[in-house]
Parts: sequence; structure tokens; C-alpha cells
Amino acid sequence: MQNRRNFIKQASLLAAGSLVAPQLFSSNGMLTPAGKNIGLQLYSLRSMVNKEGIQATLEAVAKIGYKNLETAGYSDGKIYGLKPVEFKKQVDSLGMKVTSAHLGQSYTKGNEDKVMDWWKIATEAHNKAEMIYMVMPFLPVGEKNELNDLKRYCEYFNKVGELTKKSGITFGFHNHAGEFKKIGDHVIYDYMLANTDKDKVCFELDVYWCQVGGANPAEYLKKYSDQIILTHIKDEKEIGASGMMDFEAIFKQMNRSKMKDWYVEIEEYTNNDPLASAQESFDYLNKARYVK
Repeated sequence: MQNRRNFIKQASLLAAGSLVAPQLFSSNGMLTPAGKNIGLQLYSLRSMVNKEGIQATLEAVAKIGYKNLETAGYSDGKIYGLKPVEFKKQVDSLGMKVTSAHLGQSYTKGNEDKVMDWWKIATEAHNKAEMIYMVMPFLPVGEKNELNDLKRYCEYFNKVGELTKKSGITFGFHNHAGEFKKIGDHVIYDYMLANTDKDKVCFELDVYWCQVGGANPAEYLKKYSDQIILTHIKDEKEIGASGMMDFEAIFKQMNRSKMKDWYVEIEEYTNNDPLASAQESFDYLNKARYVK
């Protein structure tokens, strides 16, 4: 917590235009950059969360300028070890919002009741945190499975989506590269889009894994704009570092679709410094004219 003298000093600098970038005060007195609504999947800073804790991580993320968060730390009714209301309070106090969560459970015919009970508790927790989306980030079905296995997962997702919808939360699925392979004549991702209920299940397109899987992310965003309502903005490492991703085409289609929520995710780091990679990725997008 800042003392009064430091607070007044920073406020004077702001008024005089001495700060390099536009900034805003959060409710705890910390300065956070104003600007674009750039989101971050907190998995990007998983090592920092483990070493320094979620509070220090959130403060660092807010200082960079990220505004919209997606979590990856749910267990037993808590988010990063905190009660959902307390976690949301910490995020809000730093001038950010949390809108989405990654979590999930594998499904088999024999464990349906147990799995659905797990989802009930998870839904209650994320409802308390006032989240909009709950996204399952894996699919235990691949090209070596039968089509009926994939069909059962689509039915499972519909059941989960029906459950979360009752609490005002939209259930979604996040892809990797494997979903762009085929089972028989069917592209797995396309089959899922065609065989899940649009009113119960949405999709979060990971644009990097889509491209690695041999597909065009901008074309998928255009063709399925009513179902793909979230994205992970990702590159091989930091955003823009590889040169292989056409982020301009991706964002132009996202803008046409009026997509509100999207999240940077960084899985690997050039200099083994996750926070520096998060800063570099933010700077790249913040400077890009096509990012609104």
C-alpha cells in the first residue's frame, strides 16, 4: 500500500503529463496503464504463481497493462487457493477483470455422476467469482479413436454446457493441434462444431495450434463466428516473435465478429523469463494498429 506522500507525488506527475504512457489509479492506489483491453491467460506466468504467489503475479500483470484475465488454477472450490469472492476482489482492486477459467474433467460412461458433481461445485465457485466462461482446455479423443468416442464427448459437453448455463456461465472448449486431424472422413474440430449445441457450448480458438494443425485461423473465425466467441492469441513463444502468424488477418476477423474477450497465452519463452515475455507480447499488441 502506498503512503500518502507517494500517492500525491504520482498524481502530480500524472497531471503534469510526465508519465510516458496514459495511466489510471486502481482502487488500491497502484498505477496501472490505461489502454487496450488486452487479456492474459494466467497459465503464461505459472512459474511465477508457483514461486511468488498469485497476489504478486496479479500485481505484475496489472503493472504491464493487461486488463482481462483467464485463470488456470481451480481446485476444490477455490481459485489459486483463494475463495472465489476473494480472488475476484484482488483482481478488481488492481483495475482488471476476470472473465474466463480453464478447467476440466475427463469423462467415461462409468463416472458420469461423479464428473457432473465436480462440475456443479466448479460452476458454483466460478459463479461466485462472476465469471462469464468456463473452458475445458483438453480433449482425450484423437485420430486413433472411434467416431463414437468423439460423439460421446460432444454429448458430454452439451450436458456440462446445460449445467453452467443455469448459472449464467457459458461453457467452452479450447483446442490444440490434434483437433485438426481426422477420425475417418471427419475433421475432429469441425465435427465438434457441428455436433454440439450452439446454445450450450462455445469454442475458444487457439490460433497458434489451429495453424500448427494445418488450418487457417482467420477462416475458422469467419466461418464459425457464431460459435467461436473467444480466442487464445498465441505464437511459438512471444506474440509476434516467430513471424509465422498473420495476427492482422486474425484480429481483423475478430473485429468484424465483434469478439469481446480474447487472451494472450505464452507457453515458451525466448530468454526463460515469463514476465519479460508477457511484457513483450503486450507491447507488440498494444502497438498494433489492428488491435482495438
